[in-house]
Amino acid sequence: MKNEKLGRKGYKKYKNKASDYLNDSDKASTLLNDAKKKADKKKGALDEIWEKIQLFFSIFEDWIKGNYKAVPTKSIIMIIVAIVYFVFPLDLLPDFIIGLGFIDDIAVLGFVINQINNDLNDYREWKNSNSDNDSKSKKNS
Repeated sequence: MKNEKLGRKGYKKYKNKASDYLNDSDKASTLLNDAKKKADKKKGALDEIWEKIQLFFSIFEDWIKGNYKAVPTKSIIMIIVAIVYFVFPLDLLPDFIIGLGFIDDIAVLGFVINQINNDLNDYREWKNSNSDNDSKSKKNS
């Protein structure tokens, strides 16, 4: 419950920044690349939610590229807010505080993942069916 409260507070802190990325695919792509780099560097601290984070990044990337537009705008805004919070160092708990710095990042990511879980599941199904179709078409080529 405490992590959800922390996640909600962190989410609200960056909600207004989402529009900067919502309508600028270049800026959104840069944000996503920065988030992927940071996640790769901090993978050990993110082990618990690593698979969900990868799905999170994947849905955002497919949305940026125009490959997947079935995700509601509200969910994309939530994704952007969580990624902005994750990337920018001015958190509720700064990342350099050993042992505590990623608690708020994980809380915000977890909060958003829980809020859009149905959208992530829909995306996972879409992605799996499209990768199956891609594999079949490559075999038939």
